[in-house]
Amino acid sequence: MITKKLPQKYQQIQRKLKAKKSYAGLGLFTDSDIERKGFIIEYVGPILSEKQANIRAGKYLFETSKNRFIDGTDRKNIARYANHSCRPNAEVDILKGRVYLFAKQKIVAGEEILYDYGKEYFDEHIKPFGCRCAKCK
Repeated sequence: MITKKLPQKYQQIQRKLKAKKSYAGLGLFTDSDIERKGFIIEYVGPILSEKQANIRAGKYLFETSKNRFIDGTDRKNIARYANHSCRPNAEVDILKGRVYLFAKQKIVAGEEILYDYGKEYFDEHIKPFGCRCAKCK
């Protein structure tokens, strides 16, 4: 797990988030409103090289640079439950090799956290089975 602290501006923010049943299995939901551009959660896990990531080949690998990946497989990483959407309400920002989710718009209590997984992940893991997001259903 990443043991460094969040950047100062995010240290005081603790969201009430939980994983629960969603249209795509399990999803990440907020128990409180999140303001537009608000910090949601950090995607955490062991840091892997490209070679290690290729060996593990999991669905929860997050590429932060050409030769650096975060393995978010551990269920303690509840950010892993944020599902893909072609109309997301959140977005990812990679800062100094760390992955953060931020609200693209106001997200109200009870709403699912959704972000666009990107073309490469979409083409490899979602497209062959058909996208199940609300926009594509």
